[in-house]
Amino acid sequence: MILRIEDLDQRAQRPEHADLLMHDLAWLGLDWDDGPFYQSKRSEVYIDALSTLEEQGLVYPCFCTRQQLHAASAPHASDGTYVYQGTCRGLSADEVARRSLERKPAMRLRVPEAEDPCALVAFEDLVYGHHEENLALDCGDFLVRRSDGVFAYQLAVVVDDALMGVNQVVRGRDLLGSVARQMYLLERLGRQAPTYAHVPLIVAPDGRRLSKRDRDLDLGALRDAGVSPARIVGRLAQAVGLAEPGEDLMPQDLVGRFSWKPVSGQQNDIVVDSNFLL
Repeated sequence: MILRIEDLDQRAQRPEHADLLMHDLAWLGLDWDDGPFYQSKRSEVYIDALSTLEEQGLVYPCFCTRQQLHAASAPHASDGTYVYQGTCRGLSADEVARRSLERKPAMRLRVPEAEDPCALVAFEDLVYGHHEENLALDCGDFLVRRSDGVFAYQLAVVVDDALMGVNQVVRGRDLLGSVARQMYLLERLGRQAPTYAHVPLIVAPDGRRLSKRDRDLDLGALRDAGVSPARIVGRLAQAVGLAEPGEDLMPQDLVGRFSWKPVSGQQNDIVVDSNFLL
């Protein structure tokens, strides 16, 4: 178990946030064997990876603004994500030089054409089963570095997973659509992909994700209210088929009984209401 603080964006580089995260994990009984690793301190390994991709002729500068991307009458993936149409893919060296004087470009990774068999990426998710995407049709050329110089999530996590020996990634189902891009990146970098498991999200009764902005209770508020970590872990375990109703459990209690089989049968998001922790 590796603890990685994904703080590439300067807005996330606040020590108190990482300290609170680690405090919450420890309170819940979740510990780690290595780390913490801070992505904000790992720029050199991301630069090396980007250079490897550039040597393969896969990276090109993109001058599109966020406003231009959203205004374009182009198709979107099923989750609403913009499918990049290759606007800057064929720019000449002279045009790149001219536009670079006006604004700093982002960097995009070139994906195979839709008809190319390499564009189709398929994998078996441990919870949601078979999943496949055509990179050209479902996302298009995607960002590996933003125009402000910050490395994109897709590149950073792939490089870190590979260098840290991660062999299984477990995360929310909202990131299921990232797997194809990450597997393609791993292949281009000569690395083996881990197995993936995408789990249901925790949502409010109206279907929205819980957030501080909406004044939803966080772990600190629950802790202050006297709710035990065993109660929280037990109810979450019950929601994905790993515990019986009413069981209060700590993570170590679940090690011996864990299996992906019951979890894979719980693909609906977990609705948290006022009765959830009773």
